[in-house]
Amino acid sequence: MEKITSFTIDHLKLLPGLYVSRKDRVGAEVITTFDIRMTRPNFEPVMNTAEIHTIEHLGATFLRNDEEFKDKIIYFGPMGCRTGFYMVLAGDHSSKEVLPLVTRMYEFMKDFNDTVPGACAKDCGNYLDMNLNMAKYICTKYYDEVLTNITEERLIYPQ
Repeated sequence: MEKITSFTIDHLKLLPGLYVSRKDRVGAEVITTFDIRMTRPNFEPVMNTAEIHTIEHLGATFLRNDEEFKDKIIYFGPMGCRTGFYMVLAGDHSSKEVLPLVTRMYEFMKDFNDTVPGACAKDCGNYLDMNLNMAKYICTKYYDEVLTNITEERLIYPQ
């Protein structure tokens, strides 16, 4: 079998950043998948499930309510390796183009001080596995260290 695209990226060179992971066609429509890499793979500790779950709830809620992009959001969810998230958008987009959206999302998440949307038994299958304080800490770290002064090397996958 062929390696899937995400396994062809050198994870030893990969830094936290915002990358186009792939572009696919569904009929005439382009679908762009973004790699929102929050921790450095194989060098930094991975995120725990409670903060990932919290970020998933906050991020998905923010994205599906964003006036500019809400109709283009297909998916936002965690990577199995627990080093980041995938964001899937309808349309042909670049990392630079969605940087303002991702920055707004992380501003929202790092500053969030309310009940996590969907964090109840009626709305979520594992609502007790949440950690808002840790999610805010991780989002603040990513916002401060990556998004505020992002460079080209953190917008394009390493070769």
